[in-house]
Amino acid sequence: MQADRRGQSRAGAEARVDHDPLTGRTLDGRYRLTSRIARGGMAGVYEATDLRLDRTVAVKVMHSGMGGGDGEFAARFVREARAAARLSHPNVVAVYDQGEDSGSPYLVMELVPGHTLRDTITSQSPMAPRRALAVLEPVLAALAAAHRAGLVHRDVKPENVLISDEGAIKVADFGLAKAVTADTQHTSTGVLIGTVSYIAPEIVTEGRADARADVYAAGVVLYELLTGRKPHEGETPIQVAYKHVHEDVPPPSRLVPGLPAYVDALVARATAREPGLRPADAGVMLRQAQRVASALAAGMSEDGELTADLALPPRVSPDTRQLWAEDTSHSTRAVQRPAPAPAPAPAPAPVRLAAPPRRRRRGPLAVVLAVLLVAALGAGAWWFGYARYTSTPGVLGLTQQAATTRLKAAGLDVAVGAPAYSDTVKAGRVLRTDPSGGDRVLDGGTVTLTLSKGAEQYQLPDLAGKTVDQAQDALLAIKMTYGKAVPKWSDTVPQGQVIRSDPAAGTTLRPGTPVDVWVSRGRQPVTVTDWSGKDADAAKAALQKAGLKVETTGQYDDRVPAGRVISQSPDTGTLYKGDTVSLVVSRGPELVEVPRVTGHGIGSATDDLRAAGFKVQVEHYSPFFGLGFVMKQDHAGDMLPKGSTIKVWIS
Repeated sequence: MQADRRGQSRAGAEARVDHDPLTGRTLDGRYRLTSRIARGGMAGVYEATDLRLDRTVAVKVMHSGMGGGDGEFAARFVREARAAARLSHPNVVAVYDQGEDSGSPYLVMELVPGHTLRDTITSQSPMAPRRALAVLEPVLAALAAAHRAGLVHRDVKPENVLISDEGAIKVADFGLAKAVTADTQHTSTGVLIGTVSYIAPEIVTEGRADARADVYAAGVVLYELLTGRKPHEGETPIQVAYKHVHEDVPPPSRLVPGLPAYVDALVARATAREPGLRPADAGVMLRQAQRVASALAAGMSEDGELTADLALPPRVSPDTRQLWAEDTSHSTRAVQRPAPAPAPAPAPAPVRLAAPPRRRRRGPLAVVLAVLLVAALGAGAWWFGYARYTSTPGVLGLTQQAATTRLKAAGLDVAVGAPAYSDTVKAGRVLRTDPSGGDRVLDGGTVTLTLSKGAEQYQLPDLAGKTVDQAQDALLAIKMTYGKAVPKWSDTVPQGQVIRSDPAAGTTLRPGTPVDVWVSRGRQPVTVTDWSGKDADAAKAALQKAGLKVETTGQYDDRVPAGRVISQSPDTGTLYKGDTVSLVVSRGPELVEVPRVTGHGIGSATDDLRAAGFKVQVEHYSPFFGLGFVMKQDHAGDMLPKGSTIKVWIS
């Protein structure tokens, strides 16, 4: 990340005025933020010290609240940071680390002391073409590396191109731009507005971007390097975006006369409004730029072959374009010859004029021949330039069979190209033709039909069991929008895996439809409460309500009343739903039948009662004394707790 020293001083002063709460703070106990370098709508950039490795780095901290309440932005930020960290290229600002502190995601990057390309454009443009391409080539090399890795920058602009004090050129914010754009490209204050001067038309009209959108932005940067001005300007961002969609980027030679035609062609090719006409990725544009640079280095003011290779093709089919070029070449020569014919046509005549009589006889003949020659040439021009052509019949909306019948009736051949999606034309019907209806086409020429595949729709795959990253990749593969992650406890799905999606798997959706996913938090933890000494029924009900299983066993206890919990296992700690808690429930004291000892001798009676677990209290029964027999007892045959006292009366 760039760190302009004067900018840092200004940022430091601004921080003091704004009382930036992050300055001086240490993130995750490792990155001490020393001064703010820059502040944008999405994040602030700080110069920081990595306390662990003792090096100076740049830290981009997202403003609080950007991630939303459900952590969706933070998750996307992490995913894009991982993608950016995969890039290892000398022209890419390196990503060292990523984390989150107090709910704010941050990204740790290489610090590049110096300035931005914006500063260079302000002070040095318009640039000579060789100088402009020398600046652009490292940018294209960085973008090419990203495109090979499957990463699209989406926010190519001079502010994201850093130039070190040693002159090294590096591109910053790989991947981060994608994370921000996904949430803000349709807002009035988001990235779309901030980078509208470099935005590709398809982003405005369809909200999509691939490697060719980066190529378009690079072409706009090249135009700005060459001219010192942006190609499209307006009073509002909406006006500028409208021009990107409806107006071609003008040739830079319009503002800088004398630029070679092949330089204009390179800019036109890179900034073609139709993505399919641009270089497929930055690697292709880099090779084209290197060819242009070689021609400039050789001092070639014109290079017809290079200009032709870079020039945008006319909007006709390749076969028709070739025939048109051949016929146009013939007809042009034919038309050009009749115009000067009156002067040069009689040229051979003076050689043959030996005498005035012959000159008088040959003069009218030469005029007639000249007229006939002009007529023949005109007829040839008419034939090659007009008569051989017919208008393409309109067949839009027809079935393939009906369109073929109409075109063949007009003497034309029919070819069928790759089908394309359409929101307005039914599947199987003609979406467009090449040439278009009403355009000229050679008699017997070929008209290529593009049939509609109908509205673009995809069946939502089953995301259950995937990680969040895998689910996001699966949604991106079918052009869906990742909505939000809803955390849910699950006894069956491991933590971090998708439980289900909304809409459900198998639903047919249009591209761009947001899909929410329910993500497992794992098994729900339950804090165990000790129910010892409390009512066993209440304990069992509470534990089962918390999702736990309960096993109970009964046990006699002289001290714990029946129905209460004697002991519990486990009695404290944390369990998970479905785990088991064991309760030992008191049955109260053990009851024993009191033996009948009436009529027994006192010795025998005492032994029997004590053997049964009872205590014995002896009373004397009058009027009989000294016999030693039990005359009466308490609770004979009753069920009493062991340890109870039984009274006996003896004679």
